[in-house]
Amino acid sequence: MTYAHARPARSLDEVVGRMRAVEARLDPRDGVACFNRMYLRVAELIGGHLAAGSFQDGAFTEGLEVVLAGAYLDAVEDAEAGRPVNEAWQPLFEARGDRSVRPIQFAFAGMSAHLSHDLPLGLVETCIERRTTPDTPPVHADHLRAAALLGQAEAEARASFEARLGAPDAQAAESLQHLVASFSVARALDAAWATTQTLWHERNLRPFHDATLAAVTGGAILAARLLVTPVLPPAGQPTDEA
Repeated sequence: MTYAHARPARSLDEVVGRMRAVEARLDPRDGVACFNRMYLRVAELIGGHLAAGSFQDGAFTEGLEVVLAGAYLDAVEDAEAGRPVNEAWQPLFEARGDRSVRPIQFAFAGMSAHLSHDLPLGLVETCIERRTTPDTPPVHADHLRAAALLGQAEAEARASFEARLGAPDAQAAESLQHLVASFSVARALDAAWATTQTLWHERNLRPFHDATLAAVTGGAILAARLLVTPVLPPAGQPTDEA
């Protein structure tokens, strides 16, 4: 079912403002807030590089980022209105109050949904809107530039996680480290690009497109559910590790 949502953002600056508003109204321990912090960091990094002219087609990159952020912000709006969120986002939103799930798990579960599900759809949508293709320069080159910034945000989140782990149970801590290691921005981006190519070539072949999308959605759900698996005792206090 499709619901009416707030007016889509018109710029990345507006997206950043909306994400900051989400941050301000959520408990910092909320799983959605944990992801929002990481996504906000990514949006700010991309915004800075857009302003510096680092992308060859800044209009395409900004348009794509607005579309992608819209998918996440729609999920936030749906949850706040008591409506079901998009399937790919359900694992994060369903687990958001579980204090046995660490902030980095929430951050990576959301990033997995963002990259595995929303990014391929967003790339196809933006290519259609701008009358280009995934193979037309500089779409892929700018995708790689954005990927480097995502990798930077991932590295920052991992470094903060390692610094704050401090688990009394070494075996449980090791299990959490293995779980977190199962997610990789680089691998997720490679898979997202391959999915984009498939969806692009199937865009006028609805049965094939829908079957591919169903498989992608199912994979995104499975990956996110794995990432929010509790492996440590509930946390006792707020943390900013992600």
